[in-house]
Amino acid sequence: MNRLFFQPHQAGLSKVQAAEHTLRNINPDVQFEVHNYNITTVDNFQHFMDRISYGGLEEGKPVDLVLSCVDNFEARMAINTACNELGQTWMESGVSENAVSGHIQLIIPGESACFACAPPLVVAANIDEKTLKREGVCAASLPTTMGVVAGILVQNVLKFLLNFGTVSYYLGYNAMQDFFPTMAMKPNPHCNDKNCRKQQEEYKEKKAAQPKQVVVEQEEEIVHEDNDWGIELVSEVSEEELKAASGPLPDLPKGITVAYTIPNKEETVVAGETTVAESEESLEELMAKMKNM
Repeated sequence: MNRLFFQPHQAGLSKVQAAEHTLRNINPDVQFEVHNYNITTVDNFQHFMDRISYGGLEEGKPVDLVLSCVDNFEARMAINTACNELGQTWMESGVSENAVSGHIQLIIPGESACFACAPPLVVAANIDEKTLKREGVCAASLPTTMGVVAGILVQNVLKFLLNFGTVSYYLGYNAMQDFFPTMAMKPNPHCNDKNCRKQQEEYKEKKAAQPKQVVVEQEEEIVHEDNDWGIELVSEVSEEELKAASGPLPDLPKGITVAYTIPNKEETVVAGETTVAESEESLEELMAKMKNM
């Protein structure tokens, strides 16, 4: 996504220098702090951690959020290591080498999966990714895909910092099918990063110390709306009549009830009513009897 910053007259500048020049032209009121170095080396990594811890808008305070837009796994793992050690929330993002898919991921140390909890195959197999790149061959680049992923990332950042909407923990983008998979990944208790495991334990302790909220379920009373005509709904069948019309209840395990029962075959004869005995005669025989009457 860093290629979106480059303009023809910036040929020869580093990525961070080109990004700073382009963004400053867009909004000169933004404060920029540029460091052009490899964060995977020991000295630069320590300086990188120091700027996360003390480089906030208020000098001496930590930053609110770290955004990762790097183009290799080694740098991602370095950011992951630093944020796990400091307990710093960050967002990871990237575009695939075929340039038709990408993703963003919110990582809260201890609460959600870090980059090392479910690493890509290249990282998990400890493969040197430099050996995967062919000499003179550059990965595919589609600024449209990068623009979509960058827009999704910034949108998620705004929701996180300004506390509105639903913040996505993981959101993917498949340009071939216009598919946006989303999910939330829990941290791996056997993560290779010791600081990730430490953050998980601290998060569990913090959750256990919070008072548990007891949810009391209250049955809502049925309230009939008042109307101008005084109409009320009254059942025409009493409780006794309803029970008498119901059949026997089967013997069921505790917690299981029936929706209805089969009525008794024996019909209750009401006093004063005349009943007709059942007959085995056919309909034709009964009709012949009626004609002779």
